[in-house]
Amino acid sequence: MKKELRKKELIKIAYELFITKGYENTSVDEIIEKAGIAKGTYYYYFNSKEETLEEVIDMIMDIRVQNAKQVLMSDMPTEQKFLNIIFSLRLNSQESNFQNTIHNPEHSILHEKINNTLIEEAIPLLAELVKEGMKTGLFNCDNIEERIRMTLIMSNQLFDHQKANENTIGVFIDTVEKMLGAKKGTLSIIEKLIKG
Repeated sequence: MKKELRKKELIKIAYELFITKGYENTSVDEIIEKAGIAKGTYYYYFNSKEETLEEVIDMIMDIRVQNAKQVLMSDMPTEQKFLNIIFSLRLNSQESNFQNTIHNPEHSILHEKINNTLIEEAIPLLAELVKEGMKTGLFNCDNIEERIRMTLIMSNQLFDHQKANENTIGVFIDTVEKMLGAKKGTLSIIEKLIKG
């Protein structure tokens, strides 16, 4: 138990350094110094800085999934929950240093792992939400999990590199509405939320 707490503490320290300085600009020595531990202690928990990064990403994903579950349990309208679940699974603006690290070709395997994990975690949450929307007549579709998977893949491609413009957002909304059997305009709240 004490070992697990110590490891979590080191992961949090690494996380703080990675978001303030960036992964590439943070050395193992800096993590060790901030934690006030010996080098051997660090290597007892992690084989490398890259392994530390993976643990930090796992911690972030756990937090994101918990946030998404809270959105699902909230009393906001179904269509707003839909987008908020997708966005709650993404890195926040404070974690923008991670975006650069994750999109670095050197970490392409890690990027793929993150996307796959988030998709797998999000599918049951969004499927539950679509089923909720089907009871009220908001959505009407079959093969819900597959439709959700396609929505998330599109969402990743569209929003991963901040490539969305007004036209692509419009096509994304139209496509998702058609896939989920929603009336045109049902998910127009997405555009309002994206534009903030």
